[in-house]
Amino acid sequence: MAFSPLVDELVESLRCLPGVGQKTAQRMAFHLLERGRSGGSRLSEALSSAMTGVRRCDSCQNFADTEICGICDNDARRNATLCVVESPSDLLAIEQAGDYRGGYFVLMGHLSPIDGVGPEEIGIERLLARVISEGITELILATNPTVEGEATAHYIADRLDGRDILITRLAHGIPVGGELGYVDGFTLTHAFRGRKPLSE
Repeated sequence: MAFSPLVDELVESLRCLPGVGQKTAQRMAFHLLERGRSGGSRLSEALSSAMTGVRRCDSCQNFADTEICGICDNDARRNATLCVVESPSDLLAIEQAGDYRGGYFVLMGHLSPIDGVGPEEIGIERLLARVISEGITELILATNPTVEGEATAHYIADRLDGRDILITRLAHGIPVGGELGYVDGFTLTHAFRGRKPLSE
């Protein structure tokens, strides 16, 4: 049974969200129309403002509503260390951990030739230019431990080969509180390769 064109359009629009299928979109639409109209209006205004006002930071490519984001504009964060991540959510996770105090570069993806995503699409030339122009001394490659993430990290490292820059990779391995019997083979292999002396 079809609803009015406006309801149908609302349901279809909600389906653009990740993990939202037809039934979930219908549930969301009905909730907004039945008892959430003020919230729906606020959502509509916030969505409209974000779609027109949010851009990419000219320095790190992260989401911002100004030319330079707050992290890049913070003098205390300019300490010759740059962390490369795949997405804004990765940056947020690192920030919430609260230990890292350097700068960032957000690739907005990873290399994936099969999907037509090459170095130009994720801004690797901009990253390399920034590393050189800002005199970065340590580049932390915090791409995800996937095949594509590893390939992206190796590509960036190869492009900077021969320069006096410390290139590091986030450690991968057994999570704190984890038990060996429940760890997958890939993670366990990374943990063995990344082992370090107990005294450190």
